[in-house]
Amino acid sequence: MKHFIKAGLSAAILIGGSAIASAQTQITWWDFLEGGDGVRMKALIKEFNETHPDINISSTTLEWGVPFYTKVQTATAVGQQPDIMTYHLSRFPLAVPQGQLRPISDDELAEAGLSPDDYFPSSFNAAKVGDQLYGLPFDIHSIVLYYNKDALDKAGLLGEDGKPKGLDGLENFNAALAKLEESGVEVPLSLHTDEGGSMWRVFYTLLAQQGAPFIEDGEILPGDAGLKALNAMTNWVASGYSPELISYEASIALFTSGRAAMHINGVWEVPTMKDLAKNGDLGFEWGAIQIPVLMDQKATWADSHAFAIPHSEANPISAEKVKTVLQIIAWMNEHSLSWADAGHIPAFKAVAESDEFKKMEPNATYSALAETAVFDPEISIAGVAGPIYEATQNFIVPALNGQLDPEDALDMVRDELQGLELN
Repeated sequence: MKHFIKAGLSAAILIGGSAIASAQTQITWWDFLEGGDGVRMKALIKEFNETHPDINISSTTLEWGVPFYTKVQTATAVGQQPDIMTYHLSRFPLAVPQGQLRPISDDELAEAGLSPDDYFPSSFNAAKVGDQLYGLPFDIHSIVLYYNKDALDKAGLLGEDGKPKGLDGLENFNAALAKLEESGVEVPLSLHTDEGGSMWRVFYTLLAQQGAPFIEDGEILPGDAGLKALNAMTNWVASGYSPELISYEASIALFTSGRAAMHINGVWEVPTMKDLAKNGDLGFEWGAIQIPVLMDQKATWADSHAFAIPHSEANPISAEKVKTVLQIIAWMNEHSLSWADAGHIPAFKAVAESDEFKKMEPNATYSALAETAVFDPEISIAGVAGPIYEATQNFIVPALNGQLDPEDALDMVRDELQGLELN
C-alpha cells in the first residue's frame, strides 16, 4: 500500500511540475553582443529569468554587423524569427521598409508602464520611422574625447577640475594640438584613420556641429559644410597631429601607451581604460569628455543598442507574447545601471538621472551629450555597416590620409550614394 501511495505522490509531483513548465512563457532572444557587452547582457538575462519564474528567455548571440542583419532578414522572411532582438537604432530606416520590425502602439507601450517621457528625446525619436515607434532604446553610445591628464597638464591645457580647457573652437583645438606637440607629446591626437566607420562618426559630428544636414531635398551633402568638416580632419593628419592609416587597435595603443595625449573613440572603450588603470598598466591619469564644440554648436554622433520585435507575415508574434516582450524591455531598462558600466549612457532617464549613475565616472561627465546627440540620417542608406559607411571607407578615408583631394572625395561620395534609394 505504501508503494502505491509513494508512486501516486511521485506522479502528482511530476504532473504539477509539468503544469508549471507548460505555464512558463518561452521567449527566444537574439543579440550581437560580444566581449564585455555580451557578459553584461547575459548577466541581466540570467537575473531576469531567476526573478521571473513564469518567463524563460532563451538567448542566442550571433555575429555583429551585416551577418546579424542578414540573418534577421532571412528569418523574418520564413517565419523563424526570435521574439525579441537587439538592434541598432541607426538601422531602423533600412529595416522598416523591408517589413522586418513590428510597430509598437501607444497602448502597448502604456500597458507596459512606459512612456516617451521615460527616454531622452534624441534616442526615442530615433526609434521612430515617421510617427510610428518600432523599438525602444537601451542606451546611448557615442564617441568621446579620451585624454591624458598628465600630458594636458604639462601643456597648460588642464583645468583645476581635472578636465581639459581651451579646446572649444576649431582654431583653439588646433592650437592645443600644437601646444601638445611643443611640450614633447609624440602624437597629440590619436584617430582610427584607416576605417570608414570610425571616421564617419567624427565627420558626422563635425557636420552636425555646423547644423548642417547630410541630405536635404534628396541632395547628398549640400553646401560646403561637408568640405569644412573633412578639411578639419585632413588638417590633423597633414599637420602630423594624427598619424596616417592607423588601425583600430593601434589607435588605442597609442593612447594607452602614453604616446598620444588625446584619443577619439567610442564610449565602449571605457572598460579598457578602467581595467588598465585598475591593474596599474596605464601609467597616467585619464579622463573622457564629450567632443568639444569645434564648429558652431554642441552635437555628437550617437547610436543606440535598442530592443525590437521582429515581424514576419509568415509567422507573426502573438499579442500575448508582445506583452511579455515589452515587460522584458521595461525590466531591462529599469536595470540598465550595470549596462552603463560598459561606458554607455542609459537611455532610460530614471537610471541616467539616478544618484548611482551620477557617481559613475567618466560616464556622468560626458552624459550631457545625450541631450544633443545626433543619430545617423533617417534614410535607408545610413546605419551601421550601411552604404554611408562604405562610401566613407572608399573616399573620405583616402582623403583623410592624403590620397585624394577632399573636394574630389566628397564628389565621389555624392556620386556613389546619390543613385541609391534615399527613402
